[in-house]
Amino acid sequence: MSLATAVLRRAMRLPAPRTSRVTVDRDVAVPMTDGAVLRHDHHRPAGVSRGPVVLVRSPYGRAGWIGVVFGRLVAERGLQVVAQSVRGTADSDGVLSPFDESSDGGETVRWVLDQPWCDGRLATLGPSYLGLTQWALAPAAGRSLRAMGTLVTASSFRDQTYAGGSFSLDNALSWSAMMRSMAAGPFARSTRLLRGRKTLVDALDVLPLREADRRATGDQVDFFQDWLRESDPGSAYWARRGYTAGVAEVARADVDVTMTGGFQDIFLPWQLADHAALRAAGARPRLVLGPWVHTSGPGIAAGLRESLAAFERVFDGTHGSGGVVAATTADAPVSVTLSGDGGVRRLADWPPPDAVHRTWFLRADHSLSVQPPPDRTAGAVHWPGTRIDYDPADPTPAVGGPILTGRSGPRDQTALEARTDVAVFSSDPLAEDVVALGPVSATVFLRAEVEHLDVFVRVCDVDPRGRSVNITDGLVRLAPGDPATAADGSREVAVELWDTGHRFAAGHRLRVQISGGAHPRFSRHPGTGDPLGEATTLVRQPREVLHDAAHPTAVTLAVEPRH
Repeated sequence: MSLATAVLRRAMRLPAPRTSRVTVDRDVAVPMTDGAVLRHDHHRPAGVSRGPVVLVRSPYGRAGWIGVVFGRLVAERGLQVVAQSVRGTADSDGVLSPFDESSDGGETVRWVLDQPWCDGRLATLGPSYLGLTQWALAPAAGRSLRAMGTLVTASSFRDQTYAGGSFSLDNALSWSAMMRSMAAGPFARSTRLLRGRKTLVDALDVLPLREADRRATGDQVDFFQDWLRESDPGSAYWARRGYTAGVAEVARADVDVTMTGGFQDIFLPWQLADHAALRAAGARPRLVLGPWVHTSGPGIAAGLRESLAAFERVFDGTHGSGGVVAATTADAPVSVTLSGDGGVRRLADWPPPDAVHRTWFLRADHSLSVQPPPDRTAGAVHWPGTRIDYDPADPTPAVGGPILTGRSGPRDQTALEARTDVAVFSSDPLAEDVVALGPVSATVFLRAEVEHLDVFVRVCDVDPRGRSVNITDGLVRLAPGDPATAADGSREVAVELWDTGHRFAAGHRLRVQISGGAHPRFSRHPGTGDPLGEATTLVRQPREVLHDAAHPTAVTLAVEPRH
């Protein structure tokens, strides 16, 4: 066992390894039927000549942290690992076509199963894109697949790319720039690193968006251009790259699925949708949620522990991994670590079956109340609301939240809440703890002078000193007639915020922000119906958020019942 893996094992709270001797056959070639050759490293623990295999398919190479965490650390616990670079990455042949991983994944599965050192049993492992590749190959693996260790991922990346009907610009452009840098030679990669984040930040403000990739990377990125064109959820492009239809097949194949997600992770809503699909198909996946951002250390460690426990269960200890089950498995299938120092909850399901829904209404004095607004003007058509003016030339910025790079997660909202394009509503100090545990939604009534606009809603926790920190949020993009305009000119907008697990402590206040966007996490709405990659005209989008008895704008949280 190397010093690096010993340090990692302690930091990640993994059980003791079975062996410190692992051999690695590097750059093993697997031919695809179209002539391309994909390469992998085969990690083989000492004393294992034949047994189950953990398959890891990665676009980020197979050395570095991928090889150590998902290769060697797993092999030290008695399991063989095949860590493969997907098509067009590292030294695997071909051109990367992001998320199109079904065919190569299936051919790799068949190759591995045909090897004398594989006993016909497989598991898969990995976060993010490495999780998508698991869902892509699962149908081809069939009942040979015994376990999946899926971390901060989903079976389809389409809806994350267009979250709320908008475009996840920061995530899409950051990932495109990262992949382009990884594909460059060492000199070019070093040059791009020296240019730093500033080049990318500048590119996020470029219009039209079809020029942003060139500004960020120096060249056009074909798949970024594809994403600008292929926003239709029913397009053939995304149908080829989505694996949600196979989730029920995984359940029917009795695969042991572990799912680790973060409340501040970019894939959370869609990972939870996969969990719901597994449950609906009769499966009992293990779900672990915590206050983590994408690929954060604590979240990855929790996911690896859970995955190793699953491998021990399904392989009946025959690979000799050494007691992982006793170290990590809990009786309840759902484990949630709350933010706000709320501790851990062991639950029967997600959402929690016993959660109750509590609604806070926005009031004209910028307060939040569990009481609906009074009908002060019975029979009146209009009661003044709160005006905000979204200007896409100076878009409301994103501050924290689920972002792939940069300053993600919980952040101080002071500067953001001082802006005139952000409406803020706060409750009185809470008389007792309120534990939000499950879905969060909002209903926003508004009048707007344009029909094309975004509505962004965020829930924050305000401590006794007045510091506001974001907990969860959501955005929805509106188009003419969707939602419809009522006779009084108002539109009723339903906003699904991301599920959360957070303790609002007694003495703290609940706060709701309403604004017109969160750029560049979501691309600014130009205020027109121009195509995503082509818009250059920017139209101001003033709107009035209504909060009277006829238009009860409100936020609803699933909360832990009082005991």
